[in-house]
Amino acid sequence: MQPYKLLSRSIAGHKAIITGAASGMGRATAHLFASEGAHVAVTDLDQAKCDAVANEINDAGYSGRAFPLAIDVSDEAAINSGVEAVAGEFGGIDIVINNAGFARHAPIEDESYPGIWDASIAAMLTGHQKMIRAAMPHLRKSDCPRIVNIASTEGLGATPGNSPYVAAKHGVIGLTRGLAVDLGRDGITVNCICPGPILTGITQGIPDEHKEIYAKRRVPLRRYGIPEEVANMTLSLVLPAASYLTGVAIPVDGGLTIKNA
Repeated sequence: MQPYKLLSRSIAGHKAIITGAASGMGRATAHLFASEGAHVAVTDLDQAKCDAVANEINDAGYSGRAFPLAIDVSDEAAINSGVEAVAGEFGGIDIVINNAGFARHAPIEDESYPGIWDASIAAMLTGHQKMIRAAMPHLRKSDCPRIVNIASTEGLGATPGNSPYVAAKHGVIGLTRGLAVDLGRDGITVNCICPGPILTGITQGIPDEHKEIYAKRRVPLRRYGIPEEVANMTLSLVLPAASYLTGVAIPVDGGLTIKNA
């Protein structure tokens, strides 16, 4: 019988780049990673908002530190220069968290639809692969390379009037699976999280009474989730101990996707 092998559950000293980290799930993930000793690049569209979250983290007394940097994930040049800036600041990159996203609804016949489609695919699908491509030279040098893409339960189903977002999130799951196959030989794991109804900026415009009705009707846990619950699943996927898990899409949705009625 082989002796028991203790696998590390620490990301202390690891270097992570997190997109969409100025709010919601990205912010929660940045805080959590830093509290676990990882160094985190807080990236988003607005430098001032990145600065504010980085200041929160650096003032919290965590063992990991934060580096704020504005990156537009629909701009390839910004991604490339941003990744190199992060790698230069931290001395490498071990973890990529593709979290940036937004939701804009439109029926297909609406005149706004083509623009919403292009922006959705650019930011929430094409931007993911460009971020990964830019980080690949650094991930190949890491002894614990991890990629986590944030999709949605909309990548597992669909709601009306939301097809650009639905298409982008289905694509994120496909990208995750394809890259897991391609990058497995290099020991790079690629996984995906599919959040359900979470209390973030995307859902803050929904009246509280409507959230309560929806949660009681559709979610077995009968509530919306909080960003920290998604962040903790993200942490689980980047641990050194998660070395044999790749290509999965994990719903963090209170049971929404398994409830038939």
